[in-house]
Amino acid sequence: MIDPQILREDPEQIRASLRARGGDEAHVDKAIAADTARREAISAYEALRAEQNAFGKEVAGASGERKQELLAQVKELSARVKLASSAVDDAEREASEILGALPNIVLEGVPSGGEENFVTLTEVGDIPSFEGVIKDHLDLGEALDILDMERGAKVSGSRFYFLKGAGALMEMALMNLGMKLALDNGFTPLITPTLVKPEIMQGTGFLGEHSAEVYHLDDDDLYLTGTSEVALAGYHSDEIIDISAGPLRYAGLSTCYRREAGSYGKDTKGIIRVHQFQKLEMFSYVEPSQAQAEHEAMLSWQEQMLQSLGLSYRVIDVAAGDLGSSAARKYDIEAWIPSQGAYRELTSTSNCTTFQSRRLNVRYRADKDSGTQPVATLNGTLATTRWLVALWETHQQPDGSVAIPEALQPYMGGLSVLSSS
Repeated sequence: MIDPQILREDPEQIRASLRARGGDEAHVDKAIAADTARREAISAYEALRAEQNAFGKEVAGASGERKQELLAQVKELSARVKLASSAVDDAEREASEILGALPNIVLEGVPSGGEENFVTLTEVGDIPSFEGVIKDHLDLGEALDILDMERGAKVSGSRFYFLKGAGALMEMALMNLGMKLALDNGFTPLITPTLVKPEIMQGTGFLGEHSAEVYHLDDDDLYLTGTSEVALAGYHSDEIIDISAGPLRYAGLSTCYRREAGSYGKDTKGIIRVHQFQKLEMFSYVEPSQAQAEHEAMLSWQEQMLQSLGLSYRVIDVAAGDLGSSAARKYDIEAWIPSQGAYRELTSTSNCTTFQSRRLNVRYRADKDSGTQPVATLNGTLATTRWLVALWETHQQPDGSVAIPEALQPYMGGLSVLSSS
């Protein structure tokens, strides 16, 4: 949720952000009206409560006929207080719904426009060249007997798969390599729940425009998470945390689930776009003034991972209209996929400023004498199943084998190459 103070004092800042996102500026006026109605309802209720308290003292000192008159007035005033309390509840609910629908305010410098309006910040590595026909990751995986889509579909349906043998080892190696990098940089490892309550999913901003992507268990009223970011954001919900010694950093490993709604016909081959995958996610709670620096640090750790794996990639500054509702800025890293002759997203990192913490009520104290205020939250992926696509295709050899990057070899049980022999 955005800072209500900005809505009251500088609504043009929110309008400008909505314009950059391609959103409806009229929503700002609705939010202002709802916020005003909420404050007026609270003021009216508090005035009646003060009157009720004053009456209570007068009744206590009265007697006889005067007391009976006052008691009658107290009864009538109590009914008005009850109505005013109900009006506050209604106004709070409406304001929360309308303000909660406003996306985060984009940061200065974020490109305006839609998906195609991103800005390329850097390109790293040479585009790989190959002798002969370039095999895609599915052909490689099946030939090497490390990926089985057919049995995945037999067991679970389309967009499911089995990673087998060295393919399974390589996914685990990726997670171990990413976890080592996270540990080296002060992250606490967590294995997170993959089912969360509605208020946690809502608090992270995944039940708005992305709700069609989310699996819901109706009988339990729980959601399957598409990223451990959700559980990590909820980890300190309704808490006052201590970040006086620096950011609280967590690395969450989890299985993730996505419906891939609206993607029918897209990336149907292989494991680029699937319903279930593994993911290692960084998550940081920081002072708002340090959020930008933490964002750049997360990006640098992601780049360190890709460079250690010998992948060619580019970093893009995602345009405002392509940001999720909770992100104020997002960097994507897109790796070169040889079979497609194009860059495809492997990982991203988002600065959510105080948007999520306001919704989830995560606060901190700048010092012992100050009040509490919302923290900033950031997230970024260190490894996910999709990375295997770029790894297998980039490191394929003329004989059909795949060279294993040196950084992964300590986690591969002595293997240095994936081969069918």
